[in-house]
Amino acid sequence: MQPPEAGRSVVQFRHCGKEVFGFRVPDLCPVCRRPLNFGKLDEAPVSIAPPLSSGHRERCAFLLRPTRGTFLRDYDGNADLHVGITNTYGIVYNYNEQGVHRDEAGWEQSISIPLLQPNMFGLMDQWDKYLEEFSATDAWSPNRYEEHCHNCYTFALTFINYILKTEGKHQLNRDEFTEKFVVPRSRRASKYITLYRAIEEHGFYITDRLNSDTNLS
Repeated sequence: MQPPEAGRSVVQFRHCGKEVFGFRVPDLCPVCRRPLNFGKLDEAPVSIAPPLSSGHRERCAFLLRPTRGTFLRDYDGNADLHVGITNTYGIVYNYNEQGVHRDEAGWEQSISIPLLQPNMFGLMDQWDKYLEEFSATDAWSPNRYEEHCHNCYTFALTFINYILKTEGKHQLNRDEFTEKFVVPRSRRASKYITLYRAIEEHGFYITDRLNSDTNLS
């Protein structure tokens, strides 16, 4: 079952040569108004995995959410985003003009980017210690905050590079990390949000075929 913070489940099916998206499978096709009969396997309804999840259920992850409101209800593509890093208990460490916060709630609808492979047990065991020690340094005191050059993104990426350095791996600048990890997931989330809102407004979203606007892979 999909968690409530991710919104309602979206299903996709094919009928009358159309791709149909909705929150449910209706008794009648919304295109031809005939009873639905899925004679082929590739026409049968499938659930669309949402690209948004509760950050508090994610371990050792980089999270994004709107600074105000939620993605599904409020985000317009231009609003400011806030980022943070989770520990192994889903507590979100994040930085703003008030300093470092350790949030146990408030990130229930986030874009999540895992930072560890499942088999990295040694690093996972040290993750919480590294994150707490890193967050406690003077670099992240409230008076050091600067909106454009020493902000929540700086905090998160500096910690990621701290971990990469500890592991003897190549560190990433902001452009590299954004392009490789953030942009693909943000683009998918943007398509999903557009689709979700269209279904909310019209009941269903119908297209001739999968295109760049509805391809959520």
